[in-house]
This record gives sequence, structure tokens and C-alpha cells, in this order.
Amino acid sequence: MDNKRFFIAVLLSAAILVGFEWLMPKQNRQQVQHHAQQSTQATPPGAAPRPGIDPAGPGTQPAAIAPPASHTRLPLQGARVSGSIDLTGARFDDLILRDYRETVKADSPQVRVLEPQNEKQPNYVQLGWSGAGGDGVKLPDSGTVWTADQPKLTEGHPVTLSWDNGAGLQFQIVASIDANFMFTVEQRVRNTSGKPVALFPWARVSRGYTPEVTGGYLVHEGPVGVVGGQLEEMSYSSLRTKSDENNGVGWSKSDKGGWAGITDKYWLTALLPDQNEAATASYRYQRDEGAGTYQVDFIAQNPQQVADGATGSVTSHVFAGAKEVHLLEGYEKSLHVADFWKAVDFGWFAFLTKPIFYVLDWLNTALGNFGLALMAFTLIVKTLFFPLATKQFRSMGKMKLLAPKMQALRERHKDDPMGMNQEMMALYRAEGVNPASGCLPMLVQIPVFWCLYKDLVITIEMRHAPFFGWIRDLSAPDPTNLFNLFGLLPFDPTVLTPMLHLGVWPLILGVTMFLMQKLNPPPADPAQQRIFQLMPLIFMFVLARQPAGLVIYYSWNNLLTMAQQWLIQRNARLGGGSRAVAATPR
Repeated sequence: MDNKRFFIAVLLSAAILVGFEWLMPKQNRQQVQHHAQQSTQATPPGAAPRPGIDPAGPGTQPAAIAPPASHTRLPLQGARVSGSIDLTGARFDDLILRDYRETVKADSPQVRVLEPQNEKQPNYVQLGWSGAGGDGVKLPDSGTVWTADQPKLTEGHPVTLSWDNGAGLQFQIVASIDANFMFTVEQRVRNTSGKPVALFPWARVSRGYTPEVTGGYLVHEGPVGVVGGQLEEMSYSSLRTKSDENNGVGWSKSDKGGWAGITDKYWLTALLPDQNEAATASYRYQRDEGAGTYQVDFIAQNPQQVADGATGSVTSHVFAGAKEVHLLEGYEKSLHVADFWKAVDFGWFAFLTKPIFYVLDWLNTALGNFGLALMAFTLIVKTLFFPLATKQFRSMGKMKLLAPKMQALRERHKDDPMGMNQEMMALYRAEGVNPASGCLPMLVQIPVFWCLYKDLVITIEMRHAPFFGWIRDLSAPDPTNLFNLFGLLPFDPTVLTPMLHLGVWPLILGVTMFLMQKLNPPPADPAQQRIFQLMPLIFMFVLARQPAGLVIYYSWNNLLTMAQQWLIQRNARLGGGSRAVAATPR
């Protein structure tokens, strides 16, 4: 019976390991194949058709408008970004992050988060107005060429883009940028037409390709936002399906404030409308001859009534940059936008994952190295759980003392499993042993391990964070490989199969697991012993393709566990501890 239970436990463990490998992010980056230029989405911004808005009326984007030969761009330069604005259509479609590169190499290209629609990865922000159906008002569209009052947009020097419809309406977009990744945008309309007009200001994020999702099931990538106090996430595949079923709209909700956009693992492009005005947020997908266009947009729920001789305006914000936790929280407070930090996918256990990140970030600031911060954090966890570990090792010692009696019961009741279990329980009660108490420290630490792993994967603060030696990115796998003799042989074994990757730190992990097994009494059954001996090998290969920071944490944790066990046993012997503790194996 014990062997059967053991083998069931081993099968479950193997299933967990396989599931871990399948669910976790794919760390071996492959070159993404993107579609060529996508045609511009013809679906209008805003919510599903409702009275007062003609979905096919003025203000919608015409399809596939090619830039004119005299294509004009307005350069922009911020403390942490650079790029340009397309004056044809007033698109924010060219933005490079100056602090981030695609790889750890010093000459690697800087990360680009916005890209024009005629490039391979079109991703841009556009603002505009829609009018009441049938009113005949001429509005700016994707082919409108705007004029700028400054030669360049820089921090502290806003730029005003202007366009006159020739019928008494002057449209303006006043754009400014802060020291990080936030644009402030004011949309103005000056009415000298001789009659009042009703206009719906809108803004949208458009992505004309389907990106490679690198975060697995651990990180959300795709449309995301908080509207009405509720987090709304949708995958690219779900958005395609729901949009096909619902006339191009995958999700829509009206409320005051909030934010919405499209997120990657580390980067975000998001719209933050006027937090005091009601607006409708929508996630959309429009099919075309290429990958189609994914869109997240906001449109005012109530039109702006601009009287003759008056000026109407609305102010919103556009975020395009890195999802730095403290920066997002700062914007959340300064702009009074709800839950902007949720753009970082801390998950269901955010109440634990987020505090662990704060501790790691503080330790990194104090120690100057995220690897050392991981080690210090592990030491703190071990200290907090020391009383539980003491109970665990004492329980192990008692169980070893009971081993001869338990073996005798197995032999006596080998044909009566129920009778054996009853006598086993009676023996545990008589000796004051709880066989489950040895598992408690491990069960308590599992959530900590999981949240630490999630922090390593999702937070940009750990992206490209170096340790020492060959580990230049704690969020990526150990780059060394035993199967090419750590680089001495000029070929990549993972081309044959991803399993042929085993770095130095995963080997260290396997050795520490093996040494831990030697400190503990081996199972009485030879078959169980052989299976236990395979576990370090299995864990080495499973974790070899996971973040190096996780493997370093696990290895260091094993070393601390061995030291902790030796200290507890030593104190028990010197202090004349119980017979059970004294008998705990060394």
C-alpha cells in the first residue's frame, strides 16, 4: 500500500513538472515573423452604433491611405524617449525607449514601442472627433495633414497641431511629454461656423500585427484596462473570436475614468481619458488581407456641444513605454487614474507577489545587485520559517526512530491494508508523531516560491538584471551549456531539441539537491531510493530553461536548508534534546 501511494505521488510530481514546463513562458527567444504593411482599419472608433453616431459617417478612417510624397514628420525628444509624430493623420507612431535595448549587448538596438502603419509591426496612437450622423460636418481623418507651431516636441515645450476644415471649424491637438513615458494631449475645437456643433472626441491604440506571446500563461499580453473599477483582460485569439461574433467589437463598457490599451510582457501603450467624463472603452478586431488590426479605443459618451464663437476642449493622456512598477504607481496618484499598476500582471496573488517585489526591489537598491537581493530575500524567508523547519526536522527524527516498528506492522499486516493503517495511526498517537508535520514548511513556502518566480518573469526591473560572471540577465536562462562543453564546441545543441540545454547553475542545483538527499534517511524500499535519486536530474533539466534567477534562488535555498538542518541537529545534541531529535541523521 505504501509503495502504491508513493508511486502515485511520483506520478503526480511528474505531472506537475510537465505542467510547469508547458505553462511557463518560453525563454528561448525565436525571431518573430510579422506580416507586411496592413491596411488601415475602416471600423470607426467609439462604441457600438447608437443614436447620434453614424458608424460610417465623417471622422472614420478611410482604408489604406498611403502617405503623400511630401510626407512630413514632427521630431520629438524626451529624457527617456525619442521619435516623431506623423503630421498626416496626427499619429503618434514612432517612439524609441532610450533606456532599454532588445538584448543585453551594448550595441543592441533600442526598444521601439510605436511604429508606423507602413512598417512590419504597425503600432500607433491616433486621436480625432466623430460627429452626429447626417450633420455634414467635415472632420479630420487619417489623410489630414496637420501643421505644427514648433519644429520639435520636447519636455517643457508643447507643440500645437492645427487644421482648419474651411467651414468655420479649427481643430487643434496640443501635445506635451513629461520626463518619462506620458504624453498629455488636449483636443480643441474652435467654432466660427455660425451654428453650434456636437462632436465626440475619441482616441485609439491600433496594432496591425499579431505579436509573438512570450509570457506563456504566466503573463497577460494583449488588450488590457481598468474600466468601472474592474480589470479587463483579453487575449488576441479571444478578441478575434468575439469580434467576429459581435460585428467587430470584442468588448465594450461605459463609465467614468479608467484606462485601457495593449500590453506586451514589458511594454504598454495605453489611453487615459479625462477621469471626470463618461466614456466608452472598446476592444476591437478588424480582419483584412493581412494579420488584421487590433484596436483599443475610448470615445466620449456624451458629445461636446460647441456653440458658435466658443471653443470646446478635452484633455487626456497617452502612455507609451516600460511598465516600471513605481512609475505606474506614481501616475496613478498624480493623474488620479484607478489601478494603473495592474498593467503589470501580478496575478491573483498580487497581495503576496507585489510585496515580495517591493522587498526585492529595496534589497536591490541596498545591495546594488538583484542576484544578491534574491539571496538576501531567501535568507530572510529561511529566518522567518526557522521555527517551522525545526519542527520539520524533529518530526523526521521521530519518524526514523519509528521506522523499525512501522516495518514490523507492514510485515504483520501485509495482507490487511486497513488493519495496518489503523495500527499505524495508533502508533503515531502513542508516540506523539504527526506524519504530516514534516510537509508543513514546504507547503507554506510554495506560495513564496511561486510569487518569486512570477516577479522574475513579469517585472521589467529584473529584465537584463546581471548577477556575476556569465549571468548577465537574471530573467533569462543560464546561457552556458554542458552539451557544447560550455561554448568550446561551436554549435548549439538546442537546435536538435530544447532538452539539450544544461547550464552551470542548473548543474549546481542538481548537486545541492543530491547533497540534501544524503543528509536525510533514504527510503527503505530500493525502488523508492532509485526514484528519489532521479529527482535531482529531473529538476536540473526542467529548470535549465527557466530564469537563471530562479535557479540561483533554488540552489541557494538548498544550501541554506542544509546549513539550517545541521544547526538544528547540532543544537539538539548539545542541548540534550529529545531522543528523537538526537537520532535525526546527519
